[in-house]
Amino acid sequence: MALRRLLGFSDGEIMRSDAKPCSQLMKQTAGLCSVEGALGFWILCRLHYGPRITVRRSLRWAACGAASMSATSALLVRLFSPECEPQNIAAYDNRKL
Repeated sequence: MALRRLLGFSDGEIMRSDAKPCSQLMKQTAGLCSVEGALGFWILCRLHYGPRITVRRSLRWAACGAASMSATSALLVRLFSPECEPQNIAAYDNRKL
């Protein structure tokens, strides 16, 4: 699924064995970006509604921000990271940690 080969950024070589597997990299990036997304969308909610803000409304915005940012970041890591090229997933991502 990596776009690096289609865009010409990949040379098809296998990465070093001490690099992080693709699944671990996706989990860490999605977790970090979910917190950033929740905070960012909460700020946008505060700016949009001002004094009319409610707790339910701000939590809903924060949840939507967390879900959208984590999914987007995981997809971008999957598409553009060299660790997520097919040969690297086949070589390193199936082992038990």
